[in-house]
Amino acid sequence: MNGSDPNKKGFSHELRLLLAFALSFLVMSLWIKYFGPKTSVEKPATTASATATPGTSAATTPAPTSVSPAASAPAATKPGAKPAAPVAVPAIADNQERTFVVESELYRVEFSNRGAVVKSWQLKKYKDDAKPQRTLDLVHPDAAEQTGGWPFSLSLDDASDEAAANKALYTIDAGPAGEHGVSQVRFSWSDGHLQVTKEFHFDGTYTAHVKTAVLHDGKPVVAGLAWRGGFGDLTVADPAPVEQVSVLFNTAGKLKNIPYKDLKSPEETPRTFWYAGMDYAGIEDRYFVAVFLPDADSGAKISTRYWKLMREVKTAEKTDQEPVAEVAAGSGTADPVSLRFYAGPKDYEQLKKMNPPLHALVQFGWMEFIAEPLFHALKWTQRYIPNWGWAIIVLTLVINMVLFPMRISSYRTMLKMRRVAPEVSAIKERYKKYKLNDPKKAEENKEIMALYQREGINPLGGCFQMLVQMPIWFGLNTALRYSIELRHAGWLWVSDLSAKDPHYILPVTVGISMYLVSKMTPMATTDPSQEAMMKYMPIMMAASFIFFPFSSGLALYILTSSVVGIGQQWYLNKTHPEPAKPARGKR
Repeated sequence: MNGSDPNKKGFSHELRLLLAFALSFLVMSLWIKYFGPKTSVEKPATTASATATPGTSAATTPAPTSVSPAASAPAATKPGAKPAAPVAVPAIADNQERTFVVESELYRVEFSNRGAVVKSWQLKKYKDDAKPQRTLDLVHPDAAEQTGGWPFSLSLDDASDEAAANKALYTIDAGPAGEHGVSQVRFSWSDGHLQVTKEFHFDGTYTAHVKTAVLHDGKPVVAGLAWRGGFGDLTVADPAPVEQVSVLFNTAGKLKNIPYKDLKSPEETPRTFWYAGMDYAGIEDRYFVAVFLPDADSGAKISTRYWKLMREVKTAEKTDQEPVAEVAAGSGTADPVSLRFYAGPKDYEQLKKMNPPLHALVQFGWMEFIAEPLFHALKWTQRYIPNWGWAIIVLTLVINMVLFPMRISSYRTMLKMRRVAPEVSAIKERYKKYKLNDPKKAEENKEIMALYQREGINPLGGCFQMLVQMPIWFGLNTALRYSIELRHAGWLWVSDLSAKDPHYILPVTVGISMYLVSKMTPMATTDPSQEAMMKYMPIMMAASFIFFPFSSGLALYILTSSVVGIGQQWYLNKTHPEPAKPARGKR
């Protein structure tokens, strides 16, 4: 559980665990033999909480960088003085399990007083991918039941205290529901030694405020609030839901995501270890996020820790082990925890208005420099054309008109290359007997380049338009698949422009339209093998949309581009006809 590079390769989990046991046994044996104490000395217990910045290892942290007042050693007392007696705390508990619901037009949150945890967090404006569709619930009940943890359970340094607090029956003190679903609820519990309070305040937006304080015998202890038991849309088919979940944190303005597979088990990091200095921390899937943030305008930072547990997932064929990512946040000290909490969609404009801004959570991957401008252009277009499908078509028309001069240039270059293709073939024929590493092969390239220079041909000019289109395709596919606005956005027969066309109508029409464009476009070569490859490209493109998770929105873009290309190519063929072939013996 550290902030190491999630892409770093290493040993398997089992092998690492085996090596850890072996090395630990060896180190312990050598230490006991050469450095171990001769008499047994009982060390006093401590609840000091170690903090570190991401990237440092808990095992190598030399000493806690912050120790809460409650965890500090007691002040010096006079010889013979008796230690202070524990503060008497009255027991507070309910006698049965109850539920409490907070509801607004955006969400429905169901609490249980057993552990004062959230059992359901529904987003009313979003549906899952189940058939029939249901209101999306960010909580995974099955995973929570198996792993024994629910959202907003406590994360404490002492395992027994944590278990007691998360299983106890809290009393509920609910404030009146106000305008826009404003509601406040307070949970309280004490067993006479451990005392816990949790307060939640909702104002009808996706952001809530939560406070918690934990005392042991009247002394505050380090505490955090955790999102446990899984997160996000559990019904997504491609890719699997678990593959989309990651833990995130932002420190010094840099966002870090740790995929579920790179999280460590709780046993691999001390319970007292926290990563400090965070602007925010949380858990996410492709479209939704749950983030802990400091109080607004406080200038404070938060601390976090994260881990994964394993649960069983049974199918008709077999039973698999599936990881469940979990994250906790707190102050990192024994002070009461006061945090804001955002649980909702990755809506770019909404996240950008947060303090600190959270729009960096809408990530477009390595093609972000293209995907983000396309995303904003598409959103601007959609303001005037409400349907996202038609907005994609209009944006495609604009892009193709902008690129039309490149099509003209490419067309002219291909005509020139087609005219000199026989000469290029003759040059290659003369040098075909030489191997690729033969110095004579360099003469072949020199002759061909001299021919292109004489005819004023740029060899890349014929494919420049395609070189420009390809990054647009990849960038647009990323923008469509990771924008919450496109999730479940319909167009004609397509129910979700961010996913594949379930009826495969778009992939087939893409293949047909691309084939027609290729038939109308003059080839830059007369090589039969290259001509055959160009004929098969439309088939390969159609197949890729069937077998790979490219969005139907991208297929709609390519289909529109191909239809426009048919019209543009007809115009070019009519206004710029291919010159007649020169007579034999003449150039």
